[in-house]
Amino acid sequence: MKVTEHLEKARKPLISFEILPLTRGGDIKLIYNVIDDIIKYDPPFIDVTSHPAQVQYEETPGGIRKKVKRKRPGTIGISVAIKNKYNIDTVPHLLCNGFTREETEDALIELNYLGIENILAVRGDEPGYKKPIPEGRTSNIYALDLVKQVMDMNCGKYLEEDLLDASPTNFCIGVGGYPEKHFEAPNLNTDVKYVKEKINAGAEYVVTQMFFNNKYYFDFVKKCRDADIKAPIIPGLKILSYKKQLTNIPKNFYVEIPDEFASEIQAAKPEHVTDISVEWTAKQCEELLNNGAPSLHFYIMLDSKPIDKLFKRLKI
Repeated sequence: MKVTEHLEKARKPLISFEILPLTRGGDIKLIYNVIDDIIKYDPPFIDVTSHPAQVQYEETPGGIRKKVKRKRPGTIGISVAIKNKYNIDTVPHLLCNGFTREETEDALIELNYLGIENILAVRGDEPGYKKPIPEGRTSNIYALDLVKQVMDMNCGKYLEEDLLDASPTNFCIGVGGYPEKHFEAPNLNTDVKYVKEKINAGAEYVVTQMFFNNKYYFDFVKKCRDADIKAPIIPGLKILSYKKQLTNIPKNFYVEIPDEFASEIQAAKPEHVTDISVEWTAKQCEELLNNGAPSLHFYIMLDSKPIDKLFKRLKI
């Protein structure tokens, strides 16, 4: 079922999760252990992130050697494995960065054959490595370009224009939203304009970047509605587990951690960080649901333990 269909049919707010693929060589049982923990919360869909190749440097007897490799492959395989084992819809992420349009088309064909109905179209992080584009191939630069490519395939239009009897796909497309604006956008109004372009191009719903101050989400939703964006906007939430995340998360995701929250974590013993964050996130959840959020989306990566604490606090 499509994400939008889940949202339309829901009689109560939905709970969804986002996980990371395993590092290369990882055991799929680790993914299953996480799903086994969260399946009791009846998630209608689970997102599986995607990661491009990265540059790594290794010291060898002959000097420093540069290696390019994908650290976390397997997005498609994990998405299909979860869907088949648990009968839960999955949302694999598709990236612009690190992939040609031809590779993207191949991935979409595979996903279509395998019965995956949803994708999240994102540009992706800059991996510090610019993949060479072979002659005769092209790449999507922005998420908008990726949305257009998926919509072309939904209309039966493939990169090879002279295909006969090309079957259209039927993907539901989600896109990212940034309540505190994308770090490259000059202001939030410009960012909302980009969201509107993606919705007009065929995207059907928005999942936001994590935030720790609900005001950013409410302001973002209002600006989107004022811009005549009617698509569902799902808030993304993250429970902190370590003090170092006070630095790592703002550095990597360009979000603000409120002073009250950060100060409490900084003053706490390490073993109390999760409990403090659970209480903060619980208050976020309650306010979001009381003010009409259509769903809650949790970035759990490969750690489900904080979610159990949160839902005990929320009595879910």
